[in-house]
Amino acid sequence: MPRGFEYQRQRMVEALRGSGISDQRVLDAMAAIPRHLFVPAQWRHQAYAEDVSINIGQGQTISQPRVVAAMTQAAAVGPQSRVLEVGTGSGYQAAVLAALAQFVFSVERISALAREAKKRMDALGISNVSIKVMDGTLGWRAQAPYDAIVVTAGAPEVPDPLVEQLADGGRLVVPVGPLDRQVLTIVERRGRRTKRRVLQNACFVPLIGLHGWEEERG
Repeated sequence: MPRGFEYQRQRMVEALRGSGISDQRVLDAMAAIPRHLFVPAQWRHQAYAEDVSINIGQGQTISQPRVVAAMTQAAAVGPQSRVLEVGTGSGYQAAVLAALAQFVFSVERISALAREAKKRMDALGISNVSIKVMDGTLGWRAQAPYDAIVVTAGAPEVPDPLVEQLADGGRLVVPVGPLDRQVLTIVERRGRRTKRRVLQNACFVPLIGLHGWEEERG
């Protein structure tokens, strides 16, 4: 049997299933998206390693497959969902969400990353993702409300604008905590009330913005 990227991707999916990812739609999405096309060429041999995050430049990373899968499963995205992603990065998480949702709106503060992510989407024929360069901690109010919001960077606390942009019954999945470690936090909105629970430990690059961390000035 050939040991190419398709084989590696299937092995990754089976490992995710064994690690507790039980939503078949999420597993199918992870199986369908060619993760190796979202990482720099020199790191493609590591693209499907379950516990490896990969540097994509600009001080950013593409999260481990198991983290992407866990966050996507926690977001409970349905076929008619409108989803906001905060932190486009390589575009991989947005592509996975796009396989599950009706529309994905993704915000990225680094224009070079946003441009490259858009090129990847176009090359793969993914047409239900819109990308905008802006402060992601503010959300994308013009497209709200959202059935799910997925934040791919660590915040010191849950950004209020994102909670405000959740639809009734919507879920926000965000890493919260100090710079060196966070916990994946799920915020569910029920009318004017919210309910929070912790999913698992995590370690993400910092969420920079008005409702996140300040950008370091060198």
